[in-house]
Amino acid sequence: MAKTYQKHAPKGHRPLDRLDLSAQANADTYEKSLQALQTRFIAIQQAYLHTGNDAVIVFEGWDAAGKGGTIRRISSVMDPRGFKVWPVAAPTPEEQKHHYLTRFWQRLPGRGEIAVFDRSWYGRLLVERVEGYAKPSEWGRAFGEINEFERMLVDDGTRVVKVFLYITPDEQLKRFRDRMEDPLKRWKLSYEDFRNRERWDDYQDAANEMLERTSTNGAPWFVLPANDKKYARLEALDAIADRLSDGVDLKPPEPDKKLRERYDSLIAKGDRDK
Repeated sequence: MAKTYQKHAPKGHRPLDRLDLSAQANADTYEKSLQALQTRFIAIQQAYLHTGNDAVIVFEGWDAAGKGGTIRRISSVMDPRGFKVWPVAAPTPEEQKHHYLTRFWQRLPGRGEIAVFDRSWYGRLLVERVEGYAKPSEWGRAFGEINEFERMLVDDGTRVVKVFLYITPDEQLKRFRDRMEDPLKRWKLSYEDFRNRERWDDYQDAANEMLERTSTNGAPWFVLPANDKKYARLEALDAIADRLSDGVDLKPPEPDKKLRERYDSLIAKGDRDK
């Protein structure tokens, strides 16, 4: 699959303005491509359980851009014993008593595990900045705090993958309409979705600065056009799988010697008992 995601946008260039929002997936090959990617994730998780690698996957982006749908395509094939999805909402009163990164430290994966954050610590640079929940001095220093936070994770061996999905206002309104008219999807809509839409330009400015200043060699942003859900889904999964598998031997390990001996004896006994 062609790598069309953007990593390090040149300083002074607005990353969201450079996206090709007309990009579409090949409908004829979508299911086959999706299945192949999901098979890669199964192999990655099995390898991590053996090697002790761990990873953090961050999803940010516009409301209704397809974050949840992409995450479901990963979680549907993963063993929950080593895979966790954290949907991030506004901090609770108790969480507000502590540094904003505290609640994320507590949800980081252990060795051999993969954690997905459906929204993340970048709320400090997006909704908290735009809506005034954080003071300018607070969100201003968050650029450095977050870069250092992620650097510590990477230096400790954790792979950090960050995906940002972007859609146009017209496409978002269409998806809002679909959700409102479908009783089984209506729960996805909230007042905040409409409030955020009213400040589109402010959020876009904040997102562009965030993407420019927090995309690093150790934890780059993958910025994807998401007007076509299937296209964004495949590109995101491909980027994540590449990042998680880089330098990792995905070949299944040979069985433990004692396990093999026990298995062989059990099979031999079964054959004799026939």
